[in-house]
Amino acid sequence: MCRGEIQAVYNTLAETFRRDGKLLLCGNGGSAADADHWAGELLKGFGQLRPLSPAMPEGIPTEIADRLQWAFPVIPLTGFPALSTAFCNDVEPEYVFAQLTLALGRRGDELVCLSTSGNAANVCRAAEVARARGLHVLAFTGQTGGKLTDLADVCIRVPTTYTPHVQEFHLPIYHALCLMLEDDFDKTWNSGNTTECRKIEHRVPRYWTTPHVQYSET
Repeated sequence: MCRGEIQAVYNTLAETFRRDGKLLLCGNGGSAADADHWAGELLKGFGQLRPLSPAMPEGIPTEIADRLQWAFPVIPLTGFPALSTAFCNDVEPEYVFAQLTLALGRRGDELVCLSTSGNAANVCRAAEVARARGLHVLAFTGQTGGKLTDLADVCIRVPTTYTPHVQEFHLPIYHALCLMLEDDFDKTWNSGNTTECRKIEHRVPRYWTTPHVQYSET
């Protein structure tokens, strides 16, 4: 189940973070919640603590630095209610994620598109802008992949088309990716230097890529 694609997404994310690139995420409804959830796991410790190295605080008072954690640079595009409502009212709702991708994305960054059908119009528009601007596009969809199949550099298509079950498959996959990234970047939290991060040849754990729950499509 999507084993090769999960490995490819991990490899791409790890390389981008090593280059100090960032990750943008977008989705609607439950997929918007997944975008926020995923960002939250990367913006603080998830499977392990992330204390700042002695070199990281750079003038931050000790009592503050001791309470901060090293984080991956991640921006959920679902988190701009003022801009989103203004843009939807003044321009067109279909292009709100595209506007944010244009504003925040830079060549070499990553855009993750979460869509159970793969056809969400505002998500696909963001993917189009990302491709034009030199960002990598990573898609999480249901079994058919929809339009995102052709727009994404890598598309993880989980083996169901039923929306609740698609979302239930997405969650353990992005949790696994978070754990793999933390494992890879643990040296960063000691050295404060992403270029010194050890390059692990990760293999996706079979637990995350074998359907351990059998769902009925009826």
